[in-house]
Amino acid sequence: MSTTITAQPGTPFIEISREFAAPPSAVLRAHTDPDLIVRWLGPHGMEMELIEFDARSGGAYHYIHRDSRGEHGFRGVYHTVEADRIIQTFEYLGAPGEVSLESMTFTDLGGRTRLSSRSVFPSVEARDTAVESGMNTGITQSYERLDTVLEEN
Repeated sequence: MSTTITAQPGTPFIEISREFAAPPSAVLRAHTDPDLIVRWLGPHGMEMELIEFDARSGGAYHYIHRDSRGEHGFRGVYHTVEADRIIQTFEYLGAPGEVSLESMTFTDLGGRTRLSSRSVFPSVEARDTAVESGMNTGITQSYERLDTVLEEN
């Protein structure tokens, strides 16, 4: 499956679309189960440590990705966690204060799922910094890893 990542020049948005060979309930579970999320979220070669993970409406998360080059921390708040969508904030601790609002929807395609995500950054510059950080590689590799987790569960 291919991941489509769109960042239109001059806008503070990033849109992501990806299909998975699993029902929406399985894709949602992979996003909300701490035992599963550590197995797929992040680029190849990164280990993930959950500091806090409460994937429910009103909950929060904080995690660290580590590899031989160092570590990268992330945190956010879950505003809405429902069967077909998650709305959350996202902050990379390497750029504190540049918090984005992310909305993910899980669309049932008859046993498959289309994940659609839209992130709104506080400025075009903040969005551009995220794109230039290698975010595309991290997202693409994460979703490749998620395919494997979904096949195994």
